[in-house]
Amino acid sequence: MKQPRDRQAVLLLTVNGLFVLASALSGTFLNIYLWKSRQDYLMIAWFTVAQQIALGLTFWIAGKWVKEGNKMNALRLGIAVSGLFYLCILGAGQNAVYYIWPLGLMLGISLGLFWIAFNVVYFEVTDPDNRDWFNGWVGLLGSMTGIVGPWLSGLLITLMHGDQGYRFIFSVSMVIFAGTVVLSFFLKKREVNGKYEWMEGIRRLKETDGAWRSTICGLVMQGIREGVFSFLIILLVFSATNRESKLGQFMLITSAVSLVSYWAAGKWFKPAYRSTGMLIGAVMMLLVILPLLWEVNYMTLLILGTGTSLFIPLFTLPAISISFDLMGASPRNVERRVELVVVREISLMFGRIIGLIVFLLVLSIRQDPVTITLLLLVLGASPIGTWLFMRKIMKERQTTA
Repeated sequence: MKQPRDRQAVLLLTVNGLFVLASALSGTFLNIYLWKSRQDYLMIAWFTVAQQIALGLTFWIAGKWVKEGNKMNALRLGIAVSGLFYLCILGAGQNAVYYIWPLGLMLGISLGLFWIAFNVVYFEVTDPDNRDWFNGWVGLLGSMTGIVGPWLSGLLITLMHGDQGYRFIFSVSMVIFAGTVVLSFFLKKREVNGKYEWMEGIRRLKETDGAWRSTICGLVMQGIREGVFSFLIILLVFSATNRESKLGQFMLITSAVSLVSYWAAGKWFKPAYRSTGMLIGAVMMLLVILPLLWEVNYMTLLILGTGTSLFIPLFTLPAISISFDLMGASPRNVERRVELVVVREISLMFGRIIGLIVFLLVLSIRQDPVTITLLLLVLGASPIGTWLFMRKIMKERQTTA
């Protein structure tokens, strides 16, 4: 790989790391901040639904800007809107629970703008030979920020006694977002290619070889788990301990395990092992939920958290690499890379919303611990569905290689 391309990859990793750090500092405790004002699982779920709707629509609409305009400005705007979101949280204070939908939509827009630009630039600065390496480093940096951010936030909130601590970490995140915008100007402007195709996802579903159809279905299955697990585990840990410092400790331990597992995966996990690794990861991510059937407490949740952190790279790295490898499988796909990034994210969004709707329907009837645990088991099985849909593609690509 050429040296200039290396520098751009490292710089992109740095921008990603800072963005994830700012999000980890405040994002981990954002739902807890809302939860302390109103202890309502359904409210948090609707907040997440608003995020996902805005995220998917932003990917689809901003795709035209990213392909035909300046994708780096989309990335910068996404970071800036993230900072604005936390400014609104600071302004609303405890009344933020009355603005769940507009706040959720704003957060979704910010994430959509950042991640569509990041994913397209990521595709342009990597190739199949270094994509697993790059993904490993993304996971590694995410784990490192996951260790430092939530632990430090939980400690500060505890020492500063509640609301003052929350306001402080939200302010720190705003400063980091501002610094990340400045750093992003060192990423070079990318070339603009072609016209944006709004209905590319429909075309891919109709393709005769079925590769993208299988991938889309696999991504939907992946999203089913993500939509609920992204907030519910954190709420369960806080409900079991009622201490921000304990939640910070939980995030520190699980992120430390994730740090090691992503490092190992980045070093030794090769494309030839993708199918087997994905299946093992999906099954183990399901099995670590079982201790919650006995009791939902800090220790059983810690088993779930550390077990997931240990095995999730085996599942996540192939799932990411397969879709991006397909984007580079032909000149036509490369030309449509922006649209295919949009297809990937909208597929995940549909899955997340399906999982959230199931969550809302079940918890509107019953909210006891057994029901929640059984729901986690059902939704937690969806990654096995991802493997079922993607295994043929992984086998074909392995045979071709």
